[in-house]
Amino acid sequence: MDDPLKLPESFTLDHDAVSAPFVRLAGRHVLAGGGEVVKWDLRFEQPNEGHLEMDTVHSIEHSLATTLRTITDAVVDISPMGCQTGFYVSVDAAELDDFDVFTEVLARGIQTALELNTVPGSSRTECGWAHSHSIEGAKEALAGFLDKRDEWNVIYGEERA
Repeated sequence: MDDPLKLPESFTLDHDAVSAPFVRLAGRHVLAGGGEVVKWDLRFEQPNEGHLEMDTVHSIEHSLATTLRTITDAVVDISPMGCQTGFYVSVDAAELDDFDVFTEVLARGIQTALELNTVPGSSRTECGWAHSHSIEGAKEALAGFLDKRDEWNVIYGEERA
C-alpha cells in the first residue's frame, strides 16, 4: 500500500487518559454541498476497564436512535462503539454543534428512553438480531449515565474549557 493508513480520530485518543463518563466533540466533516456533520463521543464506561454488555448496547442504540430523532431532525446516525464503552452520535452541525445544546437534547432523549417499556424496532421484522436486546440493561446504563450528567464535560479529569 503506497498511501499511509488514515486513522480514525478515535484511534488517536489516549484511552487510558480519559475519564468516563463523558461527552466530547469527536470530529467534524464538511460535506460537498456545504453542510457540516459533527460527531459526538458518548462514553459510558471507562475504556479498558469496563464495557456494556452487547444486548444492552444494542437496546441503547435502538432506544436513542428513536428518542433522539423524535426530539430533533438533526440526528444523522447513532453508532455503537465496537469496544462496547459508548456510542457516537452524528448530527447536523448547524443545529447541534454546541455542547450545552447537544447535551440538553441528549438528556431529554435519555429521559424519554427511560420511560420505554420495550425496545423500539426490536422485532424480527425490524431488527437483524432481535434476540439480542435488554430493556432492563439499557435503562440501567442510561440511568447511570444520566445521573452523572454533571461529569459529562470532564474528559481528562478536568472540566473542558
